Amino acid sequence: MDDTPLLIVDGANVVGSRPNGWWRDRAGAAARLRDSLAPVATVGLPARLPAPVEVVLVVEGAARDVPGTDVVRVVSAPGSGDDSVVDLVAGAPRRRRLVVTADRELRERVTALGAEVYGPRWLRES
Repeated sequence: MDDTPLLIVDGANVVGSRPNGWWRDRAGAAARLRDSLAPVATVGLPARLPAPVEVVLVVEGAARDVPGTDVVRVVSAPGSGDDSVVDLVAGAPRRRRLVVTADRELRERVTALGAEVYGPRWLRES
């Protein structure tokens, strides 16, 4: 069993949770989210999620070409980002899996697989 928690971020949902003009540059918004997640891999989220953390950002649509980094893996969804998130959760059944999304249907799908679910604010308040 891998003791490193797996943090999966629903990129489109998290980016879309803030009305900051993200729709004008979806790829840029996803890249900024990716970069903001980098410290989580090595520092964790104080008092919520100790480091180290494997961080995965799921992107789709216009953000599909955003590359990963050394500390944030980016998964480009071939179709639905939600389906890719579910596949990641299902593919790591023996790990602690945390999903960040506000999508109710996705929350239900990953919770049924044993994942913890948090809203986008959870990342920002950490």
